[in-house]
Amino acid sequence: MPRDGYVMDMNEVWDLWMPHVGATGLSFARSRVGAEVAGDRLLVHAAPPVLDVTVRGEDGSPRAEGRDLKRGAPGPMSFLVRRDDRITLEDGWPGDDDLGRLVILPGGEAGILRAWWHADDHSAWRWQVEFSNHV
Repeated sequence: MPRDGYVMDMNEVWDLWMPHVGATGLSFARSRVGAEVAGDRLLVHAAPPVLDVTVRGEDGSPRAEGRDLKRGAPGPMSFLVRRDDRITLEDGWPGDDDLGRLVILPGGEAGILRAWWHADDHSAWRWQVEFSNHV
């Protein structure tokens, strides 16, 4: 994770695609971020039931991907986990360990999770995210 005030190279594009929408699918989010910020685990807000994910480098070459990643539980957040050149999706609710983690929103805006709270029964949640033009 970058230190506050530290500008990162935005050297990866995370392309999140809804493969089962319309005739050929539809973009859910496309975000240019720093590889160090994305790390090996990031959050996606309001992910659709199925996602295809491709991570590309600055030259457009694929670095990692996941196909037909299915959500298995409801909730406002999902985790995309990167292991070498594979992306998987995990259901879950953020916790204190996830503060400072990258969040990609529908449409592709990306920010850093700064605060998170949810009710024990998951009936309510509240969060804060910080946006910058260099994440």
